[in-house]
Amino acid sequence: MPAKAYPKRFNVSHSKGAKFSRRGLRGYFEYRDLGILRATRGKVVAHVIRARRGKAPHGDWHWHDVDVQFVYVLKGSAVFEYEGIGRVAMKAGTCFYQPPRIRHRELRHSSDLQMVEFVSPAKFRTYPAEKPAARKSPARRSRG
Repeated sequence: MPAKAYPKRFNVSHSKGAKFSRRGLRGYFEYRDLGILRATRGKVVAHVIRARRGKAPHGDWHWHDVDVQFVYVLKGSAVFEYEGIGRVAMKAGTCFYQPPRIRHRELRHSSDLQMVEFVSPAKFRTYPAEKPAARKSPARRSRG
């Protein structure tokens, strides 16, 4: 097949010489665009996220208006809290999928945290959320 027949959207992103930007959803992270936004014509965004030195998460409850969001932890660790799930510890090698519009927050992360995140659609909104109501434990019967 002639070279000109290949899709023009093919993309390769090498780590050597890659640049991280402070522009992104959270001020306590830096983001490295992997070129997927352009390659998919805005359908998916993918980036490497790493912790910014001396910056900690705010722990604010929020949700994203997305169809798909998943993250793979490359290095370090983080603790998130999800509505209806509770606290979940993530570490290198963990892959997690966040259902659309689930309320969540990040509680803490290690200084060496690095993750790869994929989100669709690529352009989405994030909304603040109130703290979810505590789950009620089942009523206990009196034995007396």
